[in-house]
Amino acid sequence: MSTSAPAKLRVMLCDDSSTVRAALARVLETDPAIAVVARVGDGAQALAALDGAPSAERAQVVLLDLEMPVMDGMTALPLILRREPRPIVIVASALTQRGASATMEALRAGASDYIPKPGAAGGGLNDPNFRADLLAKVKGWARLRQPTARVAASPPRPARRGEPPRIICIGSSTGGPQALAALVRRLPRLITLPVVIVQHMPAGFTAMLAKHLDALGGPPVSEARQGEVLEAGRIYLAPGDHHLLAKAEGARTVLHLSDAPPENFCRPAVDPTLRSLIAIYGRAVQAVILTGMGHDGLMGCRALAQAGGAIWAQDEASSVVWGMPGAVARAGLAQEQGTPESLGDALAHLCGRRP
Repeated sequence: MSTSAPAKLRVMLCDDSSTVRAALARVLETDPAIAVVARVGDGAQALAALDGAPSAERAQVVLLDLEMPVMDGMTALPLILRREPRPIVIVASALTQRGASATMEALRAGASDYIPKPGAAGGGLNDPNFRADLLAKVKGWARLRQPTARVAASPPRPARRGEPPRIICIGSSTGGPQALAALVRRLPRLITLPVVIVQHMPAGFTAMLAKHLDALGGPPVSEARQGEVLEAGRIYLAPGDHHLLAKAEGARTVLHLSDAPPENFCRPAVDPTLRSLIAIYGRAVQAVILTGMGHDGLMGCRALAQAGGAIWAQDEASSVVWGMPGAVARAGLAQEQGTPESLGDALAHLCGRRP
């Protein structure tokens, strides 16, 4: 008795460069679980391909370039998202300030995620980090959309043992912008602690992400600046291509941007930020590790656990990639796990007061 092979994940490539489309197809089809079912050159062709395909053959994920002739990605995005069943859209963005701004606009308009196109100096589309990131995002978002995926219910508000926190450190990577937005939305405008966020992102993109998060109605969010004094009630985002470190200067805590080598292949990385905070606050650091590839944050959380601090992690069911939070959870360091929303509620209960 034969069993049918599992259906492949269907992907559409929408880019005005045939060379880029061919290169992306080669990357995606290295995974036997993925099939590229359409390659089109602009947004109008993408809509026609979606409408012309039977439901069982229609693309489930659309990799969408933003800058194209005829119909660009931003024009096509809301029209693509009206199709049923609704496709997952991952936008491909240029590594420029304009590209970063357009990416954040696309996320606000309903795109699930973004993938920055690497420059030729870094190996271009053959860069192994780009290839791994692309495959992880395509498969991760598709997994979350599956009917069998069950997002865990909000856990009870975690009870904190020992010393109350004096600072919160949040780390994230793949899938992080949407997870951060979901968490920050749950925080009240008035919080009693400073919050530091380390999101793996290129330079330029973090400034746009800070503006995106700042507009959500929670605490004020800004990209961290060299020499800035840490203040309660604010959220500081590590800028791309710099580690974010805290240093005690008298009674103040001052932020410093470091050009030290990448850690865990990342700059900014979570581990150096956590180490610097533990040196000042000890067990009074509260760490939250959200969705992301790799294991950045694991060593910092080990040090925090030894100091007696609290560590929470995003659960597997709600993570695009359960790499970073999974590493912390499997090491037995996560005292609580939950969705970004439930973790945000718990943080609000822990350190905030609603107006």
